[in-house]
This record gives sequence, C-alpha cells and structure tokens, in this order.
Amino acid sequence: MTYWAINAVFLAVVAAVGVAALVQVRRRRRTGIPGLAILAPLGIVLVMTAVFDNIMIGVGLVGYDRELISGVFIGIAPLEDFAYAVAAVLLLPSLWVLLGRRPAGEAP
Repeated sequence: MTYWAINAVFLAVVAAVGVAALVQVRRRRRTGIPGLAILAPLGIVLVMTAVFDNIMIGVGLVGYDRELISGVFIGIAPLEDFAYAVAAVLLLPSLWVLLGRRPAGEAP
C-alpha cells in the first residue's frame, strides 16, 4: 500500500467530519468560519511541516520506502508527508464545531 493510499483513507475520514461540521454550522444558521481562519493556520502549519520534516528526515529520524512514495519532494520531504498537516488544520476546527459547547436551551 502506498503512502497516498493510506492518506486517502485518513483524508476521507477528515472530509466526512468536515462535512458534518459544515452541516451543523448551516443548521445553526451561523455564518461559518471565514476563509482566512483556515488559510492562515494552513500556511503556518505547512511551512512548519516543511522545516521540521526536512530536519527529521535529514538526521535520519524518519525514512520512507522509495517504492511507496510519489517521488515529488519539498526539500527532502515527500509530498505525501504534508497530508497530515492539511488534515489537522481541517479536522481540529471541525471537531471544535461538532463537540463544542452549545448555548443554554439549544437542543443537540
């Protein structure tokens, strides 16, 4: 199984949680999360992932089977490694919406 196949399963779960959060936001008639509230953290997390993944791979802490990666790299980090950063930025706000505190008197 390739790293992209593993990522696909993981990202499908993240997408399902994200859609559930969007449905809940729409049902509560909220305006939703502004695009900048997602894009700014995404940019920061991707830059941090690029820096720290390259360091970890460079010192030999993490390695990848060359036959299971796409061959596209950012520095020495395979592109597949960035899927987890994207998933975290999408999953955490979605869980915040789904598991957040509800105002008094509001039905779940």
